[in-house]
Amino acid sequence: MNLKRVVVTGIGALTPIGNNVAEYWENLLKGKSGASHITYFDTAKFKTKFACQLKNYNPSDHFTPKELSKLDRCAQYAMITTDEAVRDAGIDWSRVDKERVGVVFGTGIGGLTSSEEAVQQFMLQDREPRFSPFHLLRVLANTVSGNIALKYGLEGPCYITTSACASSANAIGDACYAIALGKSDMIVTGGTESAIIELAVGGFNAMRALSTRNEDPEHASRPFDKDRDGFVMGEGAATLILESEEHAKARGARIYAEVVGVGMTADNYHITAPNPSGRAAMLSMRNALKSADLKPEDVDYINTHGTSTPLGDLSECRAIEQLFGDYAPKIAINSTKSMIGHLLGAGPAVESVAILCSMRDNLIHPTINLQHLDPLLPANWNFVPNEAISKEVNVAMANSFGFGGHNVSLLYVKYKE
Repeated sequence: MNLKRVVVTGIGALTPIGNNVAEYWENLLKGKSGASHITYFDTAKFKTKFACQLKNYNPSDHFTPKELSKLDRCAQYAMITTDEAVRDAGIDWSRVDKERVGVVFGTGIGGLTSSEEAVQQFMLQDREPRFSPFHLLRVLANTVSGNIALKYGLEGPCYITTSACASSANAIGDACYAIALGKSDMIVTGGTESAIIELAVGGFNAMRALSTRNEDPEHASRPFDKDRDGFVMGEGAATLILESEEHAKARGARIYAEVVGVGMTADNYHITAPNPSGRAAMLSMRNALKSADLKPEDVDYINTHGTSTPLGDLSECRAIEQLFGDYAPKIAINSTKSMIGHLLGAGPAVESVAILCSMRDNLIHPTINLQHLDPLLPANWNFVPNEAISKEVNVAMANSFGFGGHNVSLLYVKYKE
C-alpha cells in the first residue's frame, strides 16, 4: 500500500513564556523560565506554591461572554492556538473540501477547571442545587475538538485522545495515520491543558510528584540535574496543521517539516513510575525509526520528555543509551519543560512546535537550570545546558511518556521534495 506523505503547514502556541509562536520561540532561545508563584488560588495549605501559568492572558480579549459560558479554559486555549495555526497555514476554507478535514486533539484531563468550579459552587448552596446548562459542555474533553470543528465547519473525523502526558502525541500520531492512509486530506491536531487548580496541585503533591522549591520557582524545573526534585505544572496549548503533501502543494502552502515516524508502546511496569530499565521507552523510539525506515545515526536532535523527576529523567536516558549507544553523544538532547513546565497532555504538541522552529532555524533551545549533571547520566552527552546552540537539524525525535505507561515517540524530518 502506498502511504501518502504527511507534512506540517501551520503552527500555533499559547505557553507560559509566550502567547504565540514567535514569542514562545524567542523566549525558548533566551532560556526564559515561565515559573512563578500561583495566583489562581490561595496556596497556603499546599506543599507546592508555584507553577508555569500563562502570562497576560485575558479570556475576554478572545471570546464573547456567551462563548465563554460554554468554554472551559482548556477549550479556550485550543481555539486560540488553532486560530493562529490556521492563519499561519494560509488556509482559504472556501477552497478546501471540509468533508476531508478533521480535528484530532489531545488532553490529559480536559475541563477539570470547570469541574472544580461547579463542585465548589454546589457545596456553597443551601437550596436546591442549580447548574449551568453549559456545565457538561465545559467539562467534557471531547467538546474541545467539537468546538474547533464547529467554528470552521469541518466534517472529517473529530475526537479527543487521552493518554495522560502522551495525549497530544497520540493525537498527532492518529492525525498522521489518517492522512497517510488517505482517509483525510488535512487534520487540525495538537493538545491543550488547563489544570493549575487546587484538585490537581493537591493530587500531584499527594503523589510527591511536584517540585517544592517554593523559594526559587524559576530554578525548580531542572531536568537531568542532580538536585531535581519533581516536575513543575504548566498550562497552555499548541495546534499543528497536518496535510498530505499533495494537498499542501496543490494550495501552495509553506511546509515546515514532514512527519515520518510514530512509535507507541506500553511500559507494563507500574501505573505511575517508569520502568527503570527504559526498555519500553526504547522500543517506542525504535518503532518510530523503523516506521520511517531510518537508523539511530540519522537523528540530529531529541526533544526529551524530560520532566525533572528523579526516576523519569534517568529512565529516559537509559532508553536513549540502549538505542543510540556510542552515537548518543553526537545528538543534541534537551528538555523544553525546563522553561515551560509540564503541560501534561498538551506538552507533546507544544514541544513539537519547538522542534519545528528548530528545524526551520537550525537552532536548538537550551535545557535551563542544568548546573550539576546527575552523576548517573553520561557526562559526554550534549544536554544543551543553559545556552542555545546552532546545529543543522534534519531529523528530530520527540518523546512523550504518560502515567499509565503510555509511551509515544514522534519523528520529524526536514522537508525535501
